[in-house]
Amino acid sequence: MRKTFCGAMLAAMALTLWTGCAREKASPPLPPPPPPTVSPAKDYWRPLSEGEPGLRKVADAARIPDLRPALEGDRRDLVKALDQSLRYLRTKSSERHYPIQGITHDLARRSVEAFRTLIGEAGSPEELAQAIRARFDVYESVGCDDEGTVLFTAYYTPIFDARLKRDTTFRFPLHRLPEDLVKGPNGECQGRRLNDGSIVPYYTRGEIENGALHGQELAFLKDRFEAYICTIQGSAHLRLPGGALFRVGYAGNNGRDYTSVGQAMVRDGVIERSQLSLTGLTEYFRKNPDKLDVYLPQNERYVFFTRTDSPPMGSLGVPVTPQHSVATDKAIFPRGCVALVDTQVPVIGAAGIPEQRPFRHFALDQDTGGAIRAPGRCDIYLGIGDDAGRRAGWTLSEGRLYYFFLK
Repeated sequence: MRKTFCGAMLAAMALTLWTGCAREKASPPLPPPPPPTVSPAKDYWRPLSEGEPGLRKVADAARIPDLRPALEGDRRDLVKALDQSLRYLRTKSSERHYPIQGITHDLARRSVEAFRTLIGEAGSPEELAQAIRARFDVYESVGCDDEGTVLFTAYYTPIFDARLKRDTTFRFPLHRLPEDLVKGPNGECQGRRLNDGSIVPYYTRGEIENGALHGQELAFLKDRFEAYICTIQGSAHLRLPGGALFRVGYAGNNGRDYTSVGQAMVRDGVIERSQLSLTGLTEYFRKNPDKLDVYLPQNERYVFFTRTDSPPMGSLGVPVTPQHSVATDKAIFPRGCVALVDTQVPVIGAAGIPEQRPFRHFALDQDTGGAIRAPGRCDIYLGIGDDAGRRAGWTLSEGRLYYFFLK
């Protein structure tokens, strides 16, 4: 599970997990989302068969998209993301995750270093695009259909009102990492240690929300679904009285499997697949707040938090950069490497109406998520706050995902 999570995605997205928000007071309805460019006939979560590669080299140069749009404008944020990947790839611990998909750790590190050098040099988009094509091999995700189709969603870091003590309004807690939670060598949850030293599975989301961890509360929110979103995103900025921000970040999880609440609702026929956006699900739960008890506990995975002064972090332990960090399945794709996202992402237009726009950005693969499993899924980090949240909630489009390695 990623630390800024999607996670999961929610990846910040309904298909990765959003289930809408039931507020104590009704608020004006959000604008309708752009029509999603997805197909109900495709299984975007199709796993790879045994021995099947997740990446394949693009042999025909004509199939590589035009790189110039991804190189226009200010490149400083891309440079930041490259530097964060290099911080990770220069650590000894990063080596244990390679080779993967035939890519060695040495090739991964040298490729990011070379790309960083090129981006840091002055040059027009045309010159840079030509240099990248000359020096790098391009690989493509096989996607969900062996034809390169990837479903893109997005996630963000929310800002919610909160209190450090429970009161009659702020009643829904975020929890710190419990002392009885046992972690494995890679930080994974192995279970809950009992007084006799034995280890049992850790409490589920439903058990935790029903008070199993009383006394471990870190902060309290006034909206149950906002608290749920925090446990999906894995980080949040909590606004305290007076406007001060109390930042919380990922500290661990309960080791339970992630379940997509949105997909469960589609399966049960309570919403249509076309409603799988933050807008559609928000409206549903406003009208049906009793369904929160039905669907939220179905996602047994729960995230624990710690107070932090750090920016939002990805699963590699380095900060993620808006529009230049992505979350993928780390059992398939190489960590920290240079990718190109080619899809559509909404922008907020006039009167707050979302408008689909082409999104072709270089990004670094720096995160993962509970819903981001399989070669046909990718999650884009879009930033902090309400605007980023709206864009993330409306992001649901097919596209293609490429990786770049030195020839």
